[in-house]
Amino acid sequence: MAEKRVMTNNSNNNELQIVDLILVAVLLAAGIVLRFLSTSFSFFGMKPNFMIAMYCLAILLIRPKLIYGAIIGLIAGALCQVNTPSPFLNLYSELFGAIVMCLLIRIPMQAGKVNLTPIVSTFVSTVVSGGSFVVGLFLFYHMEASAMAAYVPIVLGTAIINTIIVYILYLPLKTALKK
Repeated sequence: MAEKRVMTNNSNNNELQIVDLILVAVLLAAGIVLRFLSTSFSFFGMKPNFMIAMYCLAILLIRPKLIYGAIIGLIAGALCQVNTPSPFLNLYSELFGAIVMCLLIRIPMQAGKVNLTPIVSTFVSTVVSGGSFVVGLFLFYHMEASAMAAYVPIVLGTAIINTIIVYILYLPLKTALKK
């Protein structure tokens, strides 16, 4: 029965399957482990946010309903609470990022034969997640506006790095899930 399943797109019943849950769990676990291990891993002062990259990848692969995507975002945010100096900001920022990801994957984005959905959706979701995190710092922790502006290139750089990571992983994982 499981072999007949071509891709985990939930087109028939819109419910998550066991394989979807396993994939999400593995990717979120990888995201939190990489988050701990990547403290010194950076490009030009910017580093990937592996948790955002992994939930974007999971949502791209399983294409869940919006409510399930929101739950994935909340779980990712809760996992980020383990080592964050700013409690609760990850809960809503990852929630917003996951919701945006769920909405964007439903919009067909093509440039010729190239599927731009993984690229555009990951970039925008990372910007939304990172941007809402920075706005939270400003609102709840009274960060200076000039310091907030300094985060703009960091958020954009992180979005670029996350987009590259997700795109590199998306194609082989999509192919592997088809088998």
